[in-house]
Amino acid sequence: MYAIVATGGKQYRVQPGQVLEVELLDAAEGAQIDLGDVLMVANGDEVTIGRPVVAGARCVVDVLGSAKGKKIIVFKYKAKARYRRKTGHRQKFSRVVVRGIVTA
Repeated sequence: MYAIVATGGKQYRVQPGQVLEVELLDAAEGAQIDLGDVLMVANGDEVTIGRPVVAGARCVVDVLGSAKGKKIIVFKYKAKARYRRKTGHRQKFSRVVVRGIVTA
């Protein structure tokens, strides 16, 4: 069984027991939350596609913790204008483990 869920502006294919990194969630470490935007559920040969979401379906996840991603460098430059700007960015994310996919 697997599902396609949307969180943080991205879509993920999830299965029970899978550990994945999603955009930062407003939840404490060890909390159990529901990802309610389930776009598709597949159970063997039976596939349910939502319009836009599957009614009554949810993905139950446990939050393992949060961290920061790899640093990226943002460099702006304009030739012949003495314009240079260098900044960095580290995206925050939450690491979660999928406990189950519940359908209605």
